[in-house]
Amino acid sequence: MKSRQTRCRAFLSLLGVMGMLGLAILAIPLKAEEAKPATAVAAAPAPVPLTDKDLSGLAGPKSEDIAAKGDPGAELTGTISDVAVGDAKKGLTLADVVNQVGQNKVAINFVWTLITGFLVMFMQAGFALVETGLCRAKNANHTMMMNFMVYGFGLFAYWVCGFALQMGGSAPVANLGGAYPLNGEFTKTLFGKPWGLFGTRGFFLSGATYDVGVMVLFLFQMVFMDTAATIVTGGCAERWKYSAFAVSTIPLAAVVYPLFGNWAWGGGWLSQLGVNFGLGHGYCDFAGSGVVHAVGGITALAVAMQLGPRIGKYNRDGTPNVIPGHDLAFVLLGCFILAFGWFGFNPGSTLGASGNGALRIGSIAVNTMLAGCTGSFGALFYMWIRYGKPDASMAGNGLLAGLVAITAPSGFVNSMGAVIIGWVAGIVVCLAVEFFDRVPKIDDPVGAISVHGVNGLWGVLSVGLFADGRSNYGGSWNGVPGSVKGVFYGDPGQLVAQLIGIATLVGAIFSLSFIFNWIVDVVVGQRAGAKAELAGLDLPEMGALCYPDFVLKAGEYGAAGASTVSEPAFAKR
Repeated sequence: MKSRQTRCRAFLSLLGVMGMLGLAILAIPLKAEEAKPATAVAAAPAPVPLTDKDLSGLAGPKSEDIAAKGDPGAELTGTISDVAVGDAKKGLTLADVVNQVGQNKVAINFVWTLITGFLVMFMQAGFALVETGLCRAKNANHTMMMNFMVYGFGLFAYWVCGFALQMGGSAPVANLGGAYPLNGEFTKTLFGKPWGLFGTRGFFLSGATYDVGVMVLFLFQMVFMDTAATIVTGGCAERWKYSAFAVSTIPLAAVVYPLFGNWAWGGGWLSQLGVNFGLGHGYCDFAGSGVVHAVGGITALAVAMQLGPRIGKYNRDGTPNVIPGHDLAFVLLGCFILAFGWFGFNPGSTLGASGNGALRIGSIAVNTMLAGCTGSFGALFYMWIRYGKPDASMAGNGLLAGLVAITAPSGFVNSMGAVIIGWVAGIVVCLAVEFFDRVPKIDDPVGAISVHGVNGLWGVLSVGLFADGRSNYGGSWNGVPGSVKGVFYGDPGQLVAQLIGIATLVGAIFSLSFIFNWIVDVVVGQRAGAKAELAGLDLPEMGALCYPDFVLKAGEYGAAGASTVSEPAFAKR
């Protein structure tokens, strides 16, 4: 037995020795190879420049071959034959190929920007459903018609002068081929620095601004303006005279919105706080929490203050009554439409999908989606905990609040930042609705001031907190090299720039909106009469009921068909 064990140990020892010898043998060439001196790498041959002659022999498939067989595999379509030739006599040149590459990049950006602009335009349907659903049935026609015609009134005013004041000095817009005719910015020198105040090119889209790049920019900026204008209709619904609404929309679209848009996006003074005073990258508002939503919400606040609350909103002791809307299905469907349209709102604000960091559109879309999701969480859980039931209308407003808040930082933050921003927005909108209802007693039927005004300001502030410095849009933003960073990532100057933007929104934009609408009140009169309001604005203001089949008996105010049945019972929360 022992001899067998001895033999086994000897055999294993022999295997071990052989293994060590094998490793040593293998290591010899490796070590020798490591010891070899590095040989010089042969210099690469000098590149041979391409010339037009190199292209002369190239040819795509023959058209007759494609006509006979078709191209089911997509192998023959989109070849050198499809490159536009500048001079038929010369044939295809190198310049033709390079120009085609440049045009393809701009074409991608044109198509992307136009499609996202179409999505933003479709948001108008979402706003119309949300606002109409949150109002009473007797005002449905009136509310829907405000949302319908704000597009027409606003677009016309913006075409006349709003676009020029906002974007008339914004060139160059690299992603859209330059838009070089927009090269006029009115500036004043203050503290030794130029302060851009408004643009001067593009009135009526005439002259040199009859330009393909300018047209794409106009469409995209116009639907953003329309979003701001339609916010006001919700905050002032159920007592706003239709003629006053029509007149009030004009100065908002022609002057108020374009001025702040210029200061932020058109090369104006807010965007230059970084270049002129070293405050981060200047005021940064990627897709418009401030420019669009806060402007709309603050204007709604100014008009709602002048209109006063709806009849029956407050008791004699000042306590508020809940006035329920007539269709929660409208409300939530409208919220889904708005969330869908927001994929145009935020990712589209790159103004392109090719070049200058525009591939970040995927990150922007995810941030948008996450913030809307957590916004609805925040509002739902807050209402559930506070009142014992999940509130559908506030869950919808929480979704919108999250989307509003992420609009400014969407291009600058990571997904964790987006989740936090949206969650906070969902809670803030609930607190803000209660505040306006109970403290200053400003009646806002749909919560527009809280959703868009308050959370628009939160979105602006959050850029100065959560921007992580990872975005790279062509290597700079607002003329300052590098990426935007908030205070949590090392740049307190960015937070200061954002706070200046918030102060401007609250001070200058509220003042302008209040003054313009005070003039409208003096000239036209802002508020519908009490008799019309009690009967419902559909018949007195619009001449037709939205829901004639709902009417069971004539109203007591002399308007044929005005229903007292549509007046909901007031309920205290």
